[in-house]
Amino acid sequence: MKKPTLPPKAWQELLKEIDPQRMVSLIVNNPEVRATVGGRYRHWDSLRHMDPPGDLTAEEWWVGVKMTRTQISQPVALKDREGQPFTIALPGVMLQMLQQVDKNASGQIALSEQVTNPATRKRYLVSSLIEEAITSSQLEGASTSRRVAKEMLRSGRRPRTKSEQMILNNYRAMNFVREHSAAPLTPETVLELHRIVTEGTLDDPSAAGRLQTEEDERIGVFDEHGDLLHAPPEATDLPARLQAMCDFANREDENDDYLHPVVRSIVVHFWLAYDHPFLDGNGRTARALFYWSMLHRGYWLTEFLTVSSILKKAPARYARSYLYTEWDDNDLTYFVLYQLEVLLRAIDELQKYLRRKMREVRDTEQLLTTTDLNHRQVALIGYALRTPGATFTFQTHKRSHNIAYQSARNDLLDLEARGLVRKRKTGRAFTFFPVDDLAEQLRQS
Repeated sequence: MKKPTLPPKAWQELLKEIDPQRMVSLIVNNPEVRATVGGRYRHWDSLRHMDPPGDLTAEEWWVGVKMTRTQISQPVALKDREGQPFTIALPGVMLQMLQQVDKNASGQIALSEQVTNPATRKRYLVSSLIEEAITSSQLEGASTSRRVAKEMLRSGRRPRTKSEQMILNNYRAMNFVREHSAAPLTPETVLELHRIVTEGTLDDPSAAGRLQTEEDERIGVFDEHGDLLHAPPEATDLPARLQAMCDFANREDENDDYLHPVVRSIVVHFWLAYDHPFLDGNGRTARALFYWSMLHRGYWLTEFLTVSSILKKAPARYARSYLYTEWDDNDLTYFVLYQLEVLLRAIDELQKYLRRKMREVRDTEQLLTTTDLNHRQVALIGYALRTPGATFTFQTHKRSHNIAYQSARNDLLDLEARGLVRKRKTGRAFTFFPVDDLAEQLRQS
């Protein structure tokens, strides 16, 4: 990740060099000079390569853009290591994106049947948690393949490598976040979350679940050439900053202090990463806190989203959104807009996934009508497709269809022989379960 190019001077200094009359006629009254350019909130690093409107120079255009942004910005509680506040602008593109998140992540969207139905909810939730645990770890360097990681998490076997331990920790951390999403955030909760994230992966095990201190070598962020990209606050400031972050995360917005809850959640993500209070695991902890904040604010669909899978596809853009923020007057708008883009993409991918799964169920149920199964077996398999985790016995099947015990027994044993269900001894009786890949087995039978 290379450093972004900065303007030749601070925009306030460039402003002093512009003739006042030219400023008014070409910038202040110019409708083409606005907070966004081509619908995007551009940094100087990008804007300098574009053609300015009219006869403006690139520097004059940048001054006009910055002035416009200042007029729609508000400060937040987060301050940098020098005590200067971070700010957020509210351009139209951000308001539009927030409206989309509100519509699709907190309400009863049309495609949510698969995740609101208690019978299918657990299966989709576990799959999402596994995917987020894997990709969040891979962002931090875990090298285990998705196939091996999924096998470990689903089977419950012990991790064999540090990468597998990272993934297992992330999975446990995401479950911890879900279980504590209704409670206020406290420093103790953040420390426990970090302990879960890093357990068994640090060279210094005592660093798990504790802030860095004056005795520690403070952690910074460097590029591939060893150049410092980010110097976090001093270790002595970390306890107070952690408490301030928790206060910010828990705050209920009112009147002039209102900050959209999704924006607040994204700021919490940035805050923890900016403070970099731990020896390792800061990124994973920050992303887990984003999930906590979204769930705490009522965005229930968030637990089914895999945000890190989107971030992993373009890690340089993720890193750049941090740098643009810190290297352009602490303007958090860059980071917020990028995270909103990621969030909307994650929602869109979830909706596509659910549409595909519902089509698979409908197609498979249609396939049942062409099989040589009897009507009772068709009804049982159809129910199993819609209800993962369903169980059957000879007695329940007998009662459901008002048939003889021997007929019920024949039905279930025939389904087992076809590879559509499996049986397990429970006491003196057998219990039957749909196979994990039931739809695929039906297509092959």
